[in-house]
Amino acid sequence: MYSILPFVFLASGLAHTEETVGHQDWQQQDAAAYDSLWTTQTNKTEEPRKCCKALENAGLAHRILYPGSEAYTARTTSYWSLAAQLEPTCIIQPLTAEEVSLTVVTLVTANKSSQCHFAVRSGGHTTWAGAAGIENGVTVDLGFMNSTAYYAENSTAAVQPGARWNSVYSTLDKFGVAVAGGRAGNVGVAGLILGGGNSFYAGRKGLVCDNVANFQVVLGSGEIVDANPTTNSDLFKALKGGSNNFGIVTRFDLIAFEATKIWGGLVVYPNDTTLAHLEAVKNFADRVEDDPYASVIGIWQYMSHNDATIIIEAYDYTREVERPKAYNEFLAIPGNFSDSMRFTNMTDLANELEQPSGYRDSFFTLTFKNDIRMYKKAIEIHNRYVDDIKAADPSGNWILQDTFQPFPPLFAKHSIEKGGNVLGLDRFDEPLVLWQTYLAWQSPSQDDIFHSFGESFIRELKEYAIGIGADNEYVYLDYAYKSQDSLASYGKANLEHMNTVAEKYDPDRVFQTQVPGGFKLSLAGDPIGP
Repeated sequence: MYSILPFVFLASGLAHTEETVGHQDWQQQDAAAYDSLWTTQTNKTEEPRKCCKALENAGLAHRILYPGSEAYTARTTSYWSLAAQLEPTCIIQPLTAEEVSLTVVTLVTANKSSQCHFAVRSGGHTTWAGAAGIENGVTVDLGFMNSTAYYAENSTAAVQPGARWNSVYSTLDKFGVAVAGGRAGNVGVAGLILGGGNSFYAGRKGLVCDNVANFQVVLGSGEIVDANPTTNSDLFKALKGGSNNFGIVTRFDLIAFEATKIWGGLVVYPNDTTLAHLEAVKNFADRVEDDPYASVIGIWQYMSHNDATIIIEAYDYTREVERPKAYNEFLAIPGNFSDSMRFTNMTDLANELEQPSGYRDSFFTLTFKNDIRMYKKAIEIHNRYVDDIKAADPSGNWILQDTFQPFPPLFAKHSIEKGGNVLGLDRFDEPLVLWQTYLAWQSPSQDDIFHSFGESFIRELKEYAIGIGADNEYVYLDYAYKSQDSLASYGKANLEHMNTVAEKYDPDRVFQTQVPGGFKLSLAGDPIGP
């Protein structure tokens, strides 16, 4: 029997259930213990040490973790991808927006005399080092800010940035409501939303970022502001896809709605049914707007310990209907290995789609027109690269996985109805396909090998798309690798809007220069498209 590692639906990249040592475990450390820890950090420069001291002097010593403590090790090793794990000079774990504000003000002030670079972590699900962590600097870890509260009077769920989607859904289950959110339970809230965010409800509600009623944000000045359609509306729009370029979001007020049973799960097929599945996904993408309750994710997955590619189809129908006709073409394909389809809820489905940690990982992504030639080419490259990676003889287990997700104009229509975002999808009036390749391996010595295969894959597939006229410029930030210019792909108008908003709300460029991680506006290339 094949073991199945379900695909992860990334959180931006800037965002595991929290397993953090309790506050009192380090509150009991006295000043002498802190000093001892300082002297052992021989690999750290003096500058960031001063930044950590500044946080102590600001009254935040009880929130700080240092190398040598169990709590510090627990946090630095809890990033989903082993490749993303770094060792900051110290970690600060604020509990409130006010403490986030004090942290930012302190680090900005200290930066005037010492270089105080810092990173912001919510879930820590980005695959590459430096996106949500830092060396020789301070990591602002929002892991303790992970609550979800439901307000029936205005049908919103107030969700903190460090929450995971499985905890969000399980909390809302008690009230019989749901929100449009991530599809894998261990993905963090903040990263997914700020990168756009796909969901099983996208056909009905739009992308996850378009289901935010209000953002609470700590700016580079330390000011705590709201951003919504009537207050700071320019910032509100920019945050819907603009990532970590404007401030630290400390609360997302999400639009809630009545929860219904979902008919969903995973069905696994042998690789010799590939052509039938490619045709089915392509045809589904052509008519997905006919039934907005239906979604499909087609997954081609090779795992080295099985030495076989299998096909995993995720069917999820957000209405209590069994075997709806939207899936007729898929369900007619014979020979599946397993079938978990059932009536259930988002909590259960999100837990099913969790991906185990313990690998070094990379995501790469492209968007292209819904052309069957693109599907076939992607799988052709997948099969060839399986053989090429085998020939490179990597040690340990490894994975090569490719996914196809319909990305119809309907998503952008919902966005426009809700005030718009900066993704630029409203420029496109034909069905698109969101493609991702995912590589996972175990040895740091093989980082260059797997990154090279990922870069080569997207380059070859991109060139093919251009050659047949099936290319699309959009790069989905939540699936993008650091070498991909997601922000430029939003188009000229949206890039200009984001830069204007950044200049207005972060005039000192704190989140461009002092927070170097993530996809930065200051590093974006020339805009692609209008």
